[in-house]
Amino acid sequence: MRLLMLGGTGFVGGAVVAEAVRRGWSVTVFNRGIHGDVPAGVHRLRGDRTAPDGLAALAGGEWDLVVDTWDGAPRAVGDAARALVGAVPHYVYVSSGSVYAPPVGLGTGEEAPTVAAEPDADDGDYPRNKAGGERAAVRVFGDRALLVRAGLILGPGEDIGRLPWWLHRVARGGDVLAPGPRDLPVQYVDVRDLAVWMLDRGVEGVGGAYNVVGRTGHATMGELLDAAVAVTGSGATLRWTQPEPILAAGVEPWNDLPIWVPRGHEYRWLQERDVERSYAAGLVCRPVTETVADTWRWLREVGRVPARAGRPARAPVGLAPEREAALLATPAA
Repeated sequence: MRLLMLGGTGFVGGAVVAEAVRRGWSVTVFNRGIHGDVPAGVHRLRGDRTAPDGLAALAGGEWDLVVDTWDGAPRAVGDAARALVGAVPHYVYVSSGSVYAPPVGLGTGEEAPTVAAEPDADDGDYPRNKAGGERAAVRVFGDRALLVRAGLILGPGEDIGRLPWWLHRVARGGDVLAPGPRDLPVQYVDVRDLAVWMLDRGVEGVGGAYNVVGRTGHATMGELLDAAVAVTGSGATLRWTQPEPILAAGVEPWNDLPIWVPRGHEYRWLQERDVERSYAAGLVCRPVTETVADTWRWLREVGRVPARAGRPARAPVGLAPEREAALLATPAA
Protein backbone atom coordinates (compact mmCIF):
# COMPACT_ATOMS: atom_id res chain seq x y z
CA MET A 1 0.00 0.00 0.00
CA ARG A 2 1.07 3.54 -0.78
CA LEU A 3 0.07 6.10 1.85
CA LEU A 4 0.16 9.86 1.45
CA MET A 5 0.02 11.63 4.81
CA LEU A 6 -0.76 15.34 4.73
CA GLY A 7 1.22 16.55 7.74
CA GLY A 8 2.74 13.58 9.49
CA THR A 9 4.86 15.08 12.26
CA GLY A 10 2.15 15.91 14.81
CA PHE A 11 0.32 13.71 17.29
CA VAL A 12 -2.23 11.88 15.11
CA GLY A 13 -0.31 12.20 11.87
CA GLY A 14 2.82 10.82 13.49
CA ALA A 15 0.89 7.82 14.81
CA VAL A 16 -0.57 7.13 11.35
CA VAL A 17 2.88 7.29 9.75
CA ALA A 18 4.36 5.00 12.41
CA GLU A 19 1.58 2.44 11.94
CA ALA A 20 1.94 2.49 8.16
CA VAL A 21 5.70 2.01 8.44
CA ARG A 22 5.14 -0.87 10.85
CA ARG A 23 2.97 -2.50 8.19
CA GLY A 24 5.72 -2.16 5.61
CA TRP A 25 3.79 0.33 3.48
CA SER A 26 5.35 2.89 1.18
CA VAL A 27 4.80 6.19 3.02
CA THR A 28 5.01 9.74 1.72
CA VAL A 29 4.43 12.78 3.91
CA PHE A 30 3.61 16.23 2.61
CA ASN A 31 4.32 19.21 4.85
CA ARG A 32 6.40 22.35 5.11
CA GLY A 33 9.41 20.43 6.38
CA ILE A 34 10.05 22.72 9.34
CA HIS A 35 8.58 20.73 12.22
CA GLY A 36 9.68 17.33 13.44
CA ASP A 37 11.25 14.33 11.79
CA VAL A 38 9.87 11.32 9.98
CA PRO A 39 10.95 7.68 10.30
CA ALA A 40 13.71 6.32 8.12
CA GLY A 41 12.49 5.29 4.70
CA VAL A 42 9.59 7.77 4.61
CA HIS A 43 9.58 10.02 1.56
CA ARG A 44 9.03 13.70 2.34
CA LEU A 45 7.47 16.19 -0.05
CA ARG A 46 7.65 19.84 0.92
CA GLY A 47 5.00 22.44 0.36
CA ASP A 48 2.67 24.89 2.09
CA ARG A 49 -0.96 24.11 1.32
CA THR A 50 -2.00 27.65 2.25
CA ALA A 51 0.36 29.32 -0.27
CA PRO A 52 -0.17 29.89 -3.99
CA ASP A 53 1.00 26.77 -5.85
CA GLY A 54 1.75 25.30 -2.42
CA LEU A 55 0.53 21.85 -3.49
CA ALA A 56 2.76 21.65 -6.56
CA ALA A 57 4.93 18.90 -5.03
CA LEU A 58 1.95 16.54 -5.19
CA ALA A 59 1.67 16.77 -8.98
CA GLY A 60 2.32 13.50 -10.77
CA GLY A 61 2.12 11.35 -7.65
CA GLU A 62 -0.06 8.27 -7.18
CA TRP A 63 -1.14 6.72 -3.89
CA ASP A 64 -3.68 4.22 -2.61
CA LEU A 65 -4.83 6.30 0.35
CA VAL A 66 -4.48 9.81 1.74
CA VAL A 67 -4.98 10.84 5.37
CA ASP A 68 -5.50 14.50 6.24
CA THR A 69 -5.52 15.90 9.79
CA TRP A 70 -5.92 19.58 8.85
CA ASP A 71 -7.82 21.72 11.36
CA GLY A 72 -7.37 25.14 9.79
CA ALA A 73 -9.42 26.86 7.10
CA PRO A 74 -11.68 24.43 5.22
CA ARG A 75 -10.59 25.84 1.88
CA ALA A 76 -7.22 24.10 2.34
CA VAL A 77 -8.96 20.71 2.57
CA GLY A 78 -10.84 21.40 -0.65
CA ASP A 79 -7.68 22.52 -2.41
CA ALA A 80 -5.84 19.36 -1.39
CA ALA A 81 -8.77 17.13 -2.33
CA ARG A 82 -9.02 18.66 -5.79
CA ALA A 83 -5.27 18.31 -6.30
CA LEU A 84 -5.45 14.63 -5.38
CA VAL A 85 -8.76 13.48 -6.84
CA GLY A 86 -7.05 11.83 -9.81
CA ALA A 87 -4.07 10.55 -7.83
CA VAL A 88 -5.69 8.65 -4.96
CA PRO A 89 -8.97 6.70 -4.72
CA HIS A 90 -9.84 7.36 -1.07
CA TYR A 91 -9.63 10.39 1.24
CA VAL A 92 -9.55 9.99 5.03
CA TYR A 93 -10.24 13.23 6.85
CA VAL A 94 -9.60 13.34 10.60
CA SER A 95 -12.48 15.40 11.94
CA SER A 96 -13.82 15.80 15.47
CA GLY A 97 -16.89 15.34 17.62
CA SER A 98 -16.78 19.12 17.97
CA VAL A 99 -18.62 19.36 14.65
CA TYR A 100 -21.98 18.55 16.28
CA ALA A 101 -24.34 21.50 16.59
CA PRO A 102 -25.22 22.48 20.17
CA PRO A 103 -27.00 21.57 22.27
CA VAL A 104 -25.49 18.10 21.95
CA GLY A 105 -27.32 15.33 23.77
CA LEU A 106 -25.88 12.30 25.50
CA GLY A 107 -25.51 9.35 23.18
CA THR A 108 -25.25 11.49 20.06
CA GLY A 109 -24.70 9.48 16.90
CA GLU A 110 -23.39 10.33 13.46
CA GLU A 111 -26.85 11.29 12.22
CA ALA A 112 -26.97 14.37 14.48
CA PRO A 113 -26.79 17.81 12.80
CA THR A 114 -23.44 19.54 12.57
CA VAL A 115 -22.59 23.22 12.87
CA ALA A 116 -23.14 25.49 9.89
CA ALA A 117 -19.90 25.70 7.94
CA GLU A 118 -18.75 26.46 4.42
CA PRO A 119 -16.27 24.24 2.53
CA ASP A 120 -14.65 27.30 0.97
CA ALA A 121 -14.26 29.27 4.20
CA ASP A 122 -10.92 30.96 4.78
CA ASP A 123 -11.17 30.93 8.56
CA GLY A 124 -13.37 29.88 11.46
CA ASP A 125 -13.36 28.44 14.94
CA TYR A 126 -12.38 24.82 15.49
CA PRO A 127 -15.87 23.26 15.10
CA ARG A 128 -16.59 25.19 11.90
CA ASN A 129 -13.16 24.48 10.48
CA LYS A 130 -13.64 20.75 11.01
CA ALA A 131 -17.24 20.75 9.75
CA GLY A 132 -16.22 22.79 6.72
CA GLY A 133 -13.30 20.43 6.13
CA GLU A 134 -15.74 17.50 6.12
CA ARG A 135 -17.89 19.23 3.54
CA ALA A 136 -14.87 20.07 1.40
CA ALA A 137 -13.66 16.47 1.38
CA VAL A 138 -17.12 15.10 0.56
CA ARG A 139 -17.73 17.67 -2.17
CA VAL A 140 -14.70 16.33 -4.06
CA PHE A 141 -14.58 12.64 -3.08
CA GLY A 142 -18.23 11.94 -2.27
CA ASP A 143 -18.72 8.54 -0.67
CA ARG A 144 -15.01 7.90 -1.10
CA ALA A 145 -14.36 10.29 1.80
CA LEU A 146 -14.11 8.81 5.31
CA LEU A 147 -14.91 11.37 8.03
CA VAL A 148 -13.29 10.33 11.29
CA ARG A 149 -15.03 12.18 14.12
CA ALA A 150 -12.52 11.46 16.84
CA GLY A 151 -13.17 12.14 20.49
CA LEU A 152 -10.63 12.62 23.26
CA ILE A 153 -7.34 11.23 21.92
CA LEU A 154 -4.70 10.03 24.38
CA GLY A 155 -1.44 8.15 24.12
CA PRO A 156 2.26 8.67 23.37
CA GLY A 157 2.93 11.90 21.51
CA GLU A 158 -0.05 13.82 22.90
CA ASP A 159 0.64 17.49 22.21
CA ILE A 160 -2.24 19.03 24.18
CA GLY A 161 -1.05 17.57 27.46
CA ARG A 162 -4.16 16.22 29.15
CA LEU A 163 -2.89 12.80 30.23
CA PRO A 164 0.68 14.14 30.51
CA TRP A 165 -0.54 16.73 33.01
CA TRP A 166 -2.03 14.04 35.20
CA LEU A 167 1.10 11.92 34.96
CA HIS A 168 3.41 14.81 35.87
CA ARG A 169 1.11 15.83 38.72
CA VAL A 170 0.92 12.30 40.14
CA ALA A 171 4.67 11.89 39.73
CA ARG A 172 5.23 14.87 42.06
CA GLY A 173 3.57 12.82 44.80
CA GLY A 174 1.73 13.93 47.90
CA ASP A 175 -2.02 14.42 48.08
CA VAL A 176 -3.56 14.72 44.61
CA LEU A 177 -6.99 16.24 44.07
CA ALA A 178 -8.87 13.45 42.30
CA PRO A 179 -12.18 14.64 40.82
CA GLY A 180 -14.96 12.22 41.56
CA PRO A 181 -16.81 10.13 41.51
CA ARG A 182 -14.17 7.46 41.27
CA ASP A 183 -16.36 5.30 39.02
CA LEU A 184 -17.11 8.15 36.57
CA PRO A 185 -16.88 6.66 33.06
CA VAL A 186 -14.50 8.33 30.62
CA GLN A 187 -14.53 8.08 26.83
CA TYR A 188 -11.35 8.36 24.79
CA VAL A 189 -9.32 6.58 22.12
CA ASP A 190 -5.63 5.70 22.15
CA VAL A 191 -4.00 7.41 19.16
CA ARG A 192 -2.50 4.12 18.01
CA ASP A 193 -5.90 2.40 17.97
CA LEU A 194 -7.27 5.37 16.04
CA ALA A 195 -4.46 5.04 13.48
CA VAL A 196 -5.06 1.31 13.06
CA TRP A 197 -8.78 1.82 12.52
CA MET A 198 -8.29 4.61 9.98
CA LEU A 199 -5.80 2.68 7.90
CA ASP A 200 -7.85 -0.52 7.99
CA ARG A 201 -11.02 1.27 6.90
CA GLY A 202 -9.10 3.30 4.34
CA VAL A 203 -7.80 0.13 2.71
CA GLU A 204 -11.37 -1.17 2.55
CA GLY A 205 -12.60 2.05 0.94
CA VAL A 206 -15.11 2.80 3.70
CA GLY A 207 -16.78 6.20 3.46
CA GLY A 208 -19.10 8.30 5.58
CA ALA A 209 -18.95 9.68 9.11
CA TYR A 210 -17.92 7.68 12.17
CA ASN A 211 -17.55 8.60 15.85
CA VAL A 212 -14.17 6.98 16.42
CA VAL A 213 -13.64 6.84 20.17
CA GLY A 214 -13.87 4.09 22.77
CA ARG A 215 -17.08 3.18 24.51
CA THR A 216 -18.09 5.21 27.55
CA GLY A 217 -16.79 3.27 30.51
CA HIS A 218 -13.94 1.58 28.66
CA ALA A 219 -12.19 3.13 31.66
CA THR A 220 -13.15 5.22 34.69
CA MET A 221 -11.43 8.19 36.29
CA GLY A 222 -10.43 5.85 39.11
CA GLU A 223 -8.84 3.31 36.79
CA LEU A 224 -7.00 6.02 34.86
CA LEU A 225 -5.58 7.74 37.94
CA ASP A 226 -4.78 4.45 39.68
CA ALA A 227 -2.77 3.52 36.58
CA ALA A 228 -0.94 6.85 36.79
CA VAL A 229 0.01 6.20 40.41
CA ALA A 230 1.20 2.70 39.53
CA VAL A 231 3.38 3.61 36.54
CA THR A 232 5.00 6.67 38.12
CA GLY A 233 5.76 4.84 41.37
CA SER A 234 5.35 8.14 43.20
CA GLY A 235 3.32 6.91 46.14
CA ALA A 236 0.88 9.77 45.58
CA THR A 237 -2.39 9.68 47.52
CA LEU A 238 -5.52 10.27 45.47
CA ARG A 239 -7.91 12.47 47.46
CA TRP A 240 -11.26 11.70 45.82
CA THR A 241 -13.56 14.71 45.94
CA GLN A 242 -17.14 15.01 44.76
CA PRO A 243 -17.85 17.44 41.91
CA GLU A 244 -19.85 20.01 43.92
CA PRO A 245 -17.01 21.69 45.88
CA ILE A 246 -14.71 21.52 42.85
CA LEU A 247 -17.22 23.26 40.61
CA ALA A 248 -18.14 25.74 43.35
CA ALA A 249 -14.49 26.81 43.43
CA GLY A 250 -14.66 27.78 39.76
CA VAL A 251 -12.62 24.84 38.50
CA GLU A 252 -13.33 24.11 34.85
CA PRO A 253 -13.83 20.49 33.89
CA TRP A 254 -11.80 19.33 30.86
CA ASN A 255 -9.34 22.23 31.08
CA ASP A 256 -8.41 22.77 34.74
CA LEU A 257 -8.82 19.07 35.49
CA PRO A 258 -8.15 17.44 32.13
CA ILE A 259 -10.28 14.53 30.89
CA TRP A 260 -12.80 14.96 33.73
CA VAL A 261 -16.35 16.02 32.82
CA PRO A 262 -18.85 15.28 35.63
CA ARG A 263 -22.36 14.03 35.06
CA GLY A 264 -24.86 16.83 34.50
CA HIS A 265 -22.27 19.20 33.01
CA GLU A 266 -23.16 20.80 29.68
CA TYR A 267 -20.14 19.15 28.04
CA ARG A 268 -20.75 15.69 29.46
CA TRP A 269 -21.66 14.58 25.93
CA LEU A 270 -17.91 14.67 25.18
CA GLN A 271 -17.70 11.52 27.29
CA GLU A 272 -20.93 9.88 26.17
CA ARG A 273 -21.20 9.64 22.39
CA ASP A 274 -22.70 6.72 20.48
CA VAL A 275 -19.80 4.74 19.00
CA GLU A 276 -21.45 1.49 17.97
CA ARG A 277 -20.99 2.24 14.28
CA SER A 278 -17.20 2.43 14.61
CA TYR A 279 -17.10 -0.71 16.76
CA ALA A 280 -19.18 -2.55 14.17
CA ALA A 281 -16.57 -1.41 11.65
CA GLY A 282 -13.72 -2.98 13.63
CA LEU A 283 -12.61 -0.51 16.31
CA VAL A 284 -10.57 -2.24 19.03
CA CYS A 285 -9.34 -0.29 22.07
CA ARG A 286 -6.45 -1.35 24.27
CA PRO A 287 -6.60 -1.27 28.10
CA VAL A 288 -6.20 2.08 29.84
CA THR A 289 -3.22 0.68 31.77
CA GLU A 290 -1.33 0.27 28.49
CA THR A 291 -2.14 3.78 27.29
CA VAL A 292 -1.05 5.31 30.61
CA ALA A 293 2.14 3.24 30.88
CA ASP A 294 3.24 3.93 27.31
CA THR A 295 2.50 7.65 27.65
CA TRP A 296 4.61 7.82 30.81
CA ARG A 297 7.44 5.96 29.09
CA TRP A 298 7.31 8.42 26.19
CA LEU A 299 7.21 11.44 28.54
CA ARG A 300 10.35 10.28 30.30
CA GLU A 301 12.07 10.04 26.92
CA VAL A 302 11.06 13.48 25.62
CA GLY A 303 11.01 15.35 28.94
CA ARG A 304 8.00 17.56 28.22
CA VAL A 305 4.96 17.84 26.01
CA PRO A 306 6.08 18.95 22.54
CA ALA A 307 4.79 22.06 20.81
CA ARG A 308 1.93 21.43 18.42
CA ALA A 309 3.55 21.27 15.00
CA GLY A 310 2.54 24.13 12.75
CA ARG A 311 -0.39 25.22 14.92
CA PRO A 312 -1.08 28.21 17.18
CA ALA A 313 -0.18 27.75 20.82
CA ARG A 314 -3.00 26.62 23.09
CA ALA A 315 -3.63 27.73 26.63
CA PRO A 316 -2.00 25.20 28.97
CA VAL A 317 -4.26 22.66 30.65
CA GLY A 318 -4.17 21.74 34.30
CA LEU A 319 -4.96 23.19 37.71
CA ALA A 320 -2.44 25.56 39.28
CA PRO A 321 -0.78 24.08 42.39
CA GLU A 322 -2.06 26.81 44.71
CA ARG A 323 -5.67 26.24 43.60
CA GLU A 324 -5.31 22.51 44.12
CA ALA A 325 -3.82 23.09 47.58
CA ALA A 326 -6.71 25.37 48.53
CA LEU A 327 -9.24 22.75 47.52
CA LEU A 328 -7.38 20.00 49.34
CA ALA A 329 -7.39 22.13 52.49
CA THR A 330 -11.18 22.45 52.56
CA PRO A 331 -13.12 20.04 54.81
CA ALA A 332 -15.13 18.75 51.82
CA ALA A 333 -11.98 17.39 50.24
